[in-house]
Amino acid sequence: MKNTKRIGSAIVALLMTLAISGCTTGGDGDSSHVDKVKVNSTDSAKSIEAIPDGAQKELIWMGTYDLNPADENSEKTVEMHLFEDKGGSIKWTKVFDAEKFDKLAAAITSGKDVPDIFQYEWLAFPSQVLTGMYQSVDEIVDFNSDLWKDVKPTADQFSLKGKHYVAPITFSVGTLMMYNKDIIDNEGLDDPYELYTKDEWNWDTWYDIMSSFKANASGDEERYGIAARWFAPQLVQQTGQTMVINDDGVFKNNLNNPDIERAENLLYNLGKEGLVDLTYYNNAKSCFTAGTTLFYNMGDWAMTGTGGPTESDNWKVVPIPADPQSNEKYMSSNMLAYMWVKGSTAKEAVKCWFECSRVSKTDETYQQTAKEKFLSDNPGWDEEMYQVKVDASSSEYKPVFDFGYGISSTLASDDSATGTNAPMSALYEDIFKPDDSGAQKTWTAMKNMYSGTIDSELKKINEKIKKLK
Repeated sequence: MKNTKRIGSAIVALLMTLAISGCTTGGDGDSSHVDKVKVNSTDSAKSIEAIPDGAQKELIWMGTYDLNPADENSEKTVEMHLFEDKGGSIKWTKVFDAEKFDKLAAAITSGKDVPDIFQYEWLAFPSQVLTGMYQSVDEIVDFNSDLWKDVKPTADQFSLKGKHYVAPITFSVGTLMMYNKDIIDNEGLDDPYELYTKDEWNWDTWYDIMSSFKANASGDEERYGIAARWFAPQLVQQTGQTMVINDDGVFKNNLNNPDIERAENLLYNLGKEGLVDLTYYNNAKSCFTAGTTLFYNMGDWAMTGTGGPTESDNWKVVPIPADPQSNEKYMSSNMLAYMWVKGSTAKEAVKCWFECSRVSKTDETYQQTAKEKFLSDNPGWDEEMYQVKVDASSSEYKPVFDFGYGISSTLASDDSATGTNAPMSALYEDIFKPDDSGAQKTWTAMKNMYSGTIDSELKKINEKIKKLK
């Protein structure tokens, strides 16, 4: 039955692709010639204005990957199709991850080959805005328009002195929890997905499932409840609180918030009771092959392709469990957003790219095609699993951003050489980890260790904001 469903999905995907594609025979009679895909057939795509004649039509994109297809056999994204249909093109300036901010700053300082667009990352706001690396997007983005009004509340969070600096394109849930339903059934445990559908998937039910799984171990059998470090920030942020908050353009230390303390105490107890597997698994398959841990938590990149389930696996996904004391739904968001680089003069082209990107991620036709492609590429996922991913990334969930990651490298940049966490990562992730002596730090100890550094860095950034014109 599952195979039949997959074949059907693949056929639908093909038909939908053909429906929005203009496939014609070349003038020389060569039937292998295929014209550019006509993805601008939807009303939302037609509403995007073409780049006017006389304006700069080529954008310079500085990034770690190319927005253009690698070769003629590679797939072109919807946004690239739309942008080209509107007269635009993109030139890629390749940079490696470790050097990208230095290269961007050097280009801006020299005024040579200045990129027009740069993808938003944590340090971009407010830190790099205050060093003059980006310009306000208000001249080219109307956040009150139909295309942008849904992201205006988020864009408002990324504003200083009334000016917006980030153009949010789309949001996706930071991580999901994957589990093997066969194990859940064999152990006689409540099914997390069923709890999720009944709005009963929260810290309490999650904790009970993990505790029961560990208690059911026989003899010297090793069992854990959860693997992968990224669950901790997501769990804390289910309270709607973050370590640093943006209070109308003033950044404040929020470590004394009682909701954060509640979440941190839960993390402490998970570590104390041995429920956290500190082994790093690069994907769900490697975790479940080890066979000792019930839940694997990571972005969906680690749960798809060769690292995800096959058609013979009975795996499921759920969002991070909710705070049982909260009536809101929260998403620790992976936000796709763009910055307009300071010194760029390609106003019309940047505006067009932003709009093409936004339409490609919001138009129902394109999203349905994306769904069918995802399910075709990942036959171990069923529609219920995909819908969890979609729902957890939807407007039903309020996106949460911890601005502490954007204050300074001192707060946010981990030392990969030594494996030492910077204050922001440490506050979320270190509380459930034992030190060399086997002891864990309490939340009070964690606050005492890092609060002074946070206050010092916030004082510096708030002084800079006061001087911003």
